[in-house]
Amino acid sequence: MFTGIITDVGTVAELEQQGDLRARIRTGYDTKGIDIGASIASDGVCLTVIALGPDWYDVQVSAETVDKTNLDVWAAGRRVNLERALKVGDELGGHIVSGHVDGVAEVVAMVDEGDSTRVTLRAPEALARFIAPKGSVALNGTSLTVNEVNGCDFGINFIPHTKEVTTWGDVAVGDRINLEIDTLARYVARLNEMS
Repeated sequence: MFTGIITDVGTVAELEQQGDLRARIRTGYDTKGIDIGASIASDGVCLTVIALGPDWYDVQVSAETVDKTNLDVWAAGRRVNLERALKVGDELGGHIVSGHVDGVAEVVAMVDEGDSTRVTLRAPEALARFIAPKGSVALNGTSLTVNEVNGCDFGINFIPHTKEVTTWGDVAVGDRINLEIDTLARYVARLNEMS
């Protein structure tokens, strides 16, 4: 489990197709405190650490994960949002995030509003019904509040701090973004279907 509060921005150092995709991610984390088998959300995707070095960790990514996320566009040099798994007693500054990406949204518009940036994204139709104004979503692993919803389109506002400490300062129209809908929204929708 994660909170969607990004604690490091790593860099994809190497990619190698070995049946599954193997990725090496450079990080500012103290890797001495990371165990083999630990989960680290990388751009919102919960990935398992399979090897460690002094400033990097390796993960193995299944074809299913590559197919359902934006990891198919990862390349050496790409910056990625990172979050270590939640520990008992950690502050819940965002919302509960599983690291299981539901689909990929597309950035369709960006407008600066003062120092902040309003970003409009288009969700896949099957997921749009789970997104509500003032509800939560995780986008590339970042816990965010939805401002407005119009059909499949929804808006998010990024303050300067978020753009500085995540990869959101790099985003552009047309980018594909990992989308995880709020777990509670999923359960509420399921209960309504059963009523």
